[in-house]
Amino acid sequence: MHILVINPNSTAAMARSIGKAAQDAARGETRITAINPTGTPPAIQGAEDGAAALPGLFRLFDAEVIEKGGYDACVIACFDDTGLMALKRRSPIPVIGIGEAAFHAAMLVGESFSVVTTLGVSVPVLEANLEAHGFASRCRKVRASEVPVLELESAKDDSRDIIAAEIARAVADDNPDAIVLGCAGMADLAKTLSDRFRLPVIDGVAAAVAFAEALRAANADRWAGPDRGDRVA
Repeated sequence: MHILVINPNSTAAMARSIGKAAQDAARGETRITAINPTGTPPAIQGAEDGAAALPGLFRLFDAEVIEKGGYDACVIACFDDTGLMALKRRSPIPVIGIGEAAFHAAMLVGESFSVVTTLGVSVPVLEANLEAHGFASRCRKVRASEVPVLELESAKDDSRDIIAAEIARAVADDNPDAIVLGCAGMADLAKTLSDRFRLPVIDGVAAAVAFAEALRAANADRWAGPDRGDRVA
């Protein structure tokens, strides 16, 4: 299986880190290709950045998936699920957002979850996604750690400590069954934090890869495609 992972921001170092996390999470026979567009914001932090990323994201997706092809699934590696529904509608293969994947995974392991994301400007976007997709009743709270996205690459130790402190507050105040990490750049923190807090800490990159593989195993991926609305039962 070949999964395309698109990091919608223009930071190539983050795309490489996300690609490594995706490959580490994948089964042995699954191949990951991780890419990013140019001309998009270096980090997607809030609705304005998300909107600015759409033209570059759509161009790259069309070039790779629609024109070039050869992929079995695509993962959009922005926790805001930037452009996700538009891409699902135009895609011949399954397109999975790391936000939606993480929310689904959290609901499978417990009754409730809290989200720990980066900056406060992202909170309204995530709350809107939770509401739009029917996840809001299971989410205790969306919390901002106030760690900028790019500091997840440049100041890993400090970022980890700040995120861990916010998770500790979530555990104490929200009493969730699981924690969802609200940024692709947090992917490498999930196992350590899960061990530390003794509850599931879910990374959306790993969850999206697992769901893509599961769709292939269930033969569900063959029903993806822009023509699905024309099919007759």
